[in-house]
Amino acid sequence: MANALLYDSTLCIGCKACETACAERWKLPYNDQVAEEAVLSDHKLTVVTTHGENFGRRMCMHCQDPTCASVCPVGAFQKTALGPVTYDADKCIGCRYCMFACPFQVPAYEWGSMTPKVSKCDQCYDRQKAGKVTACSEACPTGATISGDRDAMIAEARKRIAENPAGYYPRIYGLQEAGGTSMLLLSKVPFEQLGMPKNLPDQALPPLTWNVLSLVPDIASVGSVLLGGVYWITHRREAVAKAEGRQDGGRQ
Repeated sequence: MANALLYDSTLCIGCKACETACAERWKLPYNDQVAEEAVLSDHKLTVVTTHGENFGRRMCMHCQDPTCASVCPVGAFQKTALGPVTYDADKCIGCRYCMFACPFQVPAYEWGSMTPKVSKCDQCYDRQKAGKVTACSEACPTGATISGDRDAMIAEARKRIAENPAGYYPRIYGLQEAGGTSMLLLSKVPFEQLGMPKNLPDQALPPLTWNVLSLVPDIASVGSVLLGGVYWITHRREAVAKAEGRQDGGRQ
């Protein structure tokens, strides 16, 4: 069963309870200053945005066929059977290809850290594995954010549009964009007015990425070898440092 999250802008009151719940789940700082920040970052993995009288929400879209996973040379990103796209920091080599490849410009980098990682929502993968809903949907007081089986979320979105056609823009964002996503949106205005990318192809983007890479196989191969070498060296240094630490501890 693949899950998804449905965000209905028409029900959102901008309370930012979803932001607070996300910060608590990730143990990230959250105060008035952070609440005012309107962009995704390494310390803010979901954002409620204001567009006149309308609200929007930004977070990882959890693509059905994620480009971030296709361009990652070390498999740090994985599309899970439950729907979320997860990230393994232990595998990451910091190449940031994911940031360039993401059509929704989601992954953020910890520029201020001595051991930087990529940051993004994982749609509460641990909670989903335990049969729970996402923290943000649990915290939402109006039903603007709900989560569950993707087919059920699509059916619910279509039901809301059918029951109130005058109140909705007649599309479900994420149903087809970039091959479909596990984050679905409803709105009463065109989605670009909420800051969402427009004119994305319905086709999943990884095949397009590989079509380009196939034109430069030598460069791609050499790049993968070099990146793999950097990854091995980095983790070899960490292993040596840990071993030396243990030895020093033993002599004291």
